[in-house]
Amino acid sequence: MDPSDELSEAHRAPDRPRSDNTSTPGGDPPTGSTSRPEGRSPTDHTAAGRVHSVEEYRDHVLTLVAPLAAEQVALDALATGTPARRVLAHDVRSLLDVPRFDASAMDGYAVRSADLATASAASPVTLRVVGDIAAAPTATVPTPGPAAGQSTTPPTGSPLTEAGSPATPADAPPTTRPAHAPGEATRIMTGAPVPDWCDAVVPVERTSTRRFTPGAPLDPTIQVDAPSRANIRRRAEDVAIGDLVAAAGAPTTARLVSAAASAGHASLAVHRVPRVAVLSTGSELVPVGTAPGPGQIPDSNSLLLAACVRDAGGVPVRVGAVPDTAEALRAVLDDVAPHVDLIVTSGGVSAGAFDVVKEVLSGTQDAALTPAQGPSDVLLVAVGMQPGKPQAAARWRGTPMLGLPGNPVSAYVSFRAFVRPAVRRLAGHPDPAEPLVERVAAEGWRSPAGRQQFLPVRFVGDDGVAPVGPGAHHVSALTRADAIAVVPPEVEAVGPGDTVRVMVIA
Repeated sequence: MDPSDELSEAHRAPDRPRSDNTSTPGGDPPTGSTSRPEGRSPTDHTAAGRVHSVEEYRDHVLTLVAPLAAEQVALDALATGTPARRVLAHDVRSLLDVPRFDASAMDGYAVRSADLATASAASPVTLRVVGDIAAAPTATVPTPGPAAGQSTTPPTGSPLTEAGSPATPADAPPTTRPAHAPGEATRIMTGAPVPDWCDAVVPVERTSTRRFTPGAPLDPTIQVDAPSRANIRRRAEDVAIGDLVAAAGAPTTARLVSAAASAGHASLAVHRVPRVAVLSTGSELVPVGTAPGPGQIPDSNSLLLAACVRDAGGVPVRVGAVPDTAEALRAVLDDVAPHVDLIVTSGGVSAGAFDVVKEVLSGTQDAALTPAQGPSDVLLVAVGMQPGKPQAAARWRGTPMLGLPGNPVSAYVSFRAFVRPAVRRLAGHPDPAEPLVERVAAEGWRSPAGRQQFLPVRFVGDDGVAPVGPGAHHVSALTRADAIAVVPPEVEAVGPGDTVRVMVIA
């Protein structure tokens, strides 16, 4: 077996040889298949002697899963809950016009453009300020300050709103009289409804006021330069009732949640969050925090996979370690299968004497079981990749199940290549494949002929990558890596300056 398909020394059980945990000099052992036992489901199969490409096996994995059912979730829960992003199950269409009314795009003064026909920076027009419109419909409107020698008592019919009086509803712009007289203006705040007589808003910076001071009285008159644009957001210019806000399959980003709220929604239909059971196999595994005895090691893989499920947008159901006996593994699978959407195991999928996952899925002792009682749609394969060659896919009591190698780097790479896309499809993502970005090799390295290489790399400079160093197949390599370089099977050497596609590690 290649060193990159092995478990590191710290993760090897010396007294229980397991082929995916043990170094064997001569390359990977053949992942094989067993003949189909009598009584097995006709859809159960193994792939004897055939090496599957990464893409081929991923496509098969995705046939085992489908988007989960929709549920209605409040926007508040989508904004504050976990996972951070859900996936829309249905199109979202606007229930409101956005904006709901003609609104000011600036803090300034509502005017008639006809009054500014002769205005310029050199020759501003003087207008009387006769009202105030705040964005809040119940805002208190201050009284304009008097000009020198001017009475403080508003004239009969003055449009000024009395302090504390309620504003009119937002859909009916709060004008204090049917129309303004020529030469008059009303102070207006950003987002406030513009009166029906107004066809322009002059920014405060282009008037003699220059800026508004909270609590200060209105200027009785202003000098106004002509605005360069109307500065009015027209009703429904962004979104009209019935317009598409977001299509099914879109993630519920902060922007989408905000847009849905603006469009009048209080909740959205999203796909249910996948529940994924993760477990490690191995009698040598002990719970973390427990001092390992002779031949024992901590169970790190179930924690690794649980965190990967969380990062992929699922809810991990961490089972922990399961001993290397078919009876123990069957009991655990029977217990978790009805309560989760996917089962992920690590270890026990290669050709060793104690590879329990392969034993249980092969069904050498389960020939009498029906698919509802045990495994079905079994595929035990060798995938043309390094690391992660031995893989298993099946259903257990109808629940999709994926078996990964036991080496931590192999398990992590296999999760990114196969399990993460399955979790994303369950969550409703229309494109579940792992996105790759292009980087430049800062130094060269070798890649195995005929196998797609997944190599932990670190970022170098602005866009470069380089291998993390010796021992890339060790678990410590993951802690030093910024990404996983994905080298095609036909490439046997990566040279400095070559373009390399990588999976970024968040």
